[in-house]
Amino acid sequence: IKFIISPHEAMPRVSGCSIRALWILNNQDAVVFSRRFPVVERRWRAACKSDVESGTVPLLPTDSELAAAFVDRKKREGSARGFGIRVPQSVEGSDSWVDDPITRHIISLHINKEEESVNHLFWPFTLHMKGHYCILVLPLVEPHHLRTYSRMCKRSDCGNAIGQDEGLSSLLHDLPSITGAFTVAHVLGDIIMGDVQEPEVVVNASPSVGGLLDSLTGSIGISARAKPLAATVAASTTSNTTVSGAVLSDAPRTGLRTLDKDSLRTFLSSAMPFGTPLDLSYSNFSAIKSNGFSSTDLPLADRKQPAWKPYLYKGKQRVLFTIHEMVHAAMYDRDEIPDTISISGQVNCRAELEGMPDVFFPLTGLDTARVEVISFHPCAQVPEQGGEKQAVTFSPQLGNFVLMRYQAFCGIGPPIKGFYQLSMVSENEGAFLFKLSLMEGYKAPLTMETCTVTMPFPRRKVISFDGTPSVGTVSNTEHAVEWKIITSSRVVSGKSIEATFPGTVRFAPWQTPRSNSSGYGIRGIADEDSDTELESTNNMVNVEEFLMEKMSKDLQSVDLEEPFCWQAYNYAKVSIFPAVKAPVEFSTQ
Repeated sequence: IKFIISPHEAMPRVSGCSIRALWILNNQDAVVFSRRFPVVERRWRAACKSDVESGTVPLLPTDSELAAAFVDRKKREGSARGFGIRVPQSVEGSDSWVDDPITRHIISLHINKEEESVNHLFWPFTLHMKGHYCILVLPLVEPHHLRTYSRMCKRSDCGNAIGQDEGLSSLLHDLPSITGAFTVAHVLGDIIMGDVQEPEVVVNASPSVGGLLDSLTGSIGISARAKPLAATVAASTTSNTTVSGAVLSDAPRTGLRTLDKDSLRTFLSSAMPFGTPLDLSYSNFSAIKSNGFSSTDLPLADRKQPAWKPYLYKGKQRVLFTIHEMVHAAMYDRDEIPDTISISGQVNCRAELEGMPDVFFPLTGLDTARVEVISFHPCAQVPEQGGEKQAVTFSPQLGNFVLMRYQAFCGIGPPIKGFYQLSMVSENEGAFLFKLSLMEGYKAPLTMETCTVTMPFPRRKVISFDGTPSVGTVSNTEHAVEWKIITSSRVVSGKSIEATFPGTVRFAPWQTPRSNSSGYGIRGIADEDSDTELESTNNMVNVEEFLMEKMSKDLQSVDLEEPFCWQAYNYAKVSIFPAVKAPVEFSTQ
């Protein structure tokens, strides 16, 4: 999926991205918000008129027609996401018939127009699920793209066969509007759930002299607790105002939040007038809405000030980077099955620089570190991706932002190793054993500040547990047992810890669930592990297991390497143009 980015235009612009319409549905499959963009729709109808193979051009579906089509698809595909691969329940013409997991995120709908007797295929809808809401965004594509996908839905063979002229991956690669539609959907999801905080950037707690000397002397590590830096978008100092860069919500993020339709309309009118995304930063939108501009907020005389940087910074200059990595590991404790370890990370940035300078950010060691996937903020320009070295030039926006995201393999093992055994000694009682080793192979200044192990039992009610761990404290909730090994008052650094926890857990008597009358296959309750959760609304095959088995089949094991956060001597050399005297500070988590 392609981005074409120009950091000094009026937006982080996705080339050729225009949105025909968007819809937000609640958990009752009712449309609670929709927006259509007539300018883009006229472009679609004009393209269909000039295309000799296009037949009747249907109007955009009404809210009721779209909701009915979405419900029909859920019934046909087994869930909102769908099967994603061809299964016995798949029917010709459906998304799962294409036999590609991406059809769980880029879907089609068959709209039955009320005044007509024929179903019309609408594609591609990007589907994003956030909380209790489903967000559907329909970007503008060419008529021949729609015909190509329609043929894929009727092919007799499965998947992307080698030598096949038409494949979904190659089709999507020619549609950068898909990227824009996903971006719009994710931003709307964050807004309706109140999840619009800026990424965290931390400042080293140890004394600093600034510049690269800090990284070379070890303060790149987390030997001292880092202090979060407030995520704010500051207006010019002449106006003496500070604009909050995030809107906080007191509504639970996992609950059903009241949809503020007026705020959505205002945001869409500002962020993507006439259906073309310009600036999707909610922080900028909130800042302008709350503070506006004063007579002292004058634009630069020699350069065009982009819409995504509405205010220019004035004050002491510095650049802050925080590398935040998540280690994902699956440990099987079996010789014939290798453990899998991977890292997903991001580099958060805050550049407090006057004017509109460009920052040159070279990266080295990408091949050695086995960085497999890497993406950058729209304000960055990347001449070429791939290879051992890569140079990134970016014009930073105000406030905190994610400069880059990446996925890589890890070479030093997870911070926690061990095994977990659970066996049922009776219908309502299980015996368990944990044996863990913490921070094995990890050296100072890397530390472990907290460590909590959770044993979930989503369909069994925990009555009590019995057992004493070698370290830490234990508590239980209705559906889990929680073992707190390390708390914030007891930080582990430079040494490994062995922890064991044998015990038993007792459950409330099992209540036999209602029988499954569906044609879809589900394993018997007696054959299931306690951590396998059923679909609450659909009795269907376990699609995730099908997908993982299909995608991981015959994959060879690989040598694992760690990308960034190892030892205290990894650093990046940052250059700023025009040259300014601004210290660079790093921290890692």
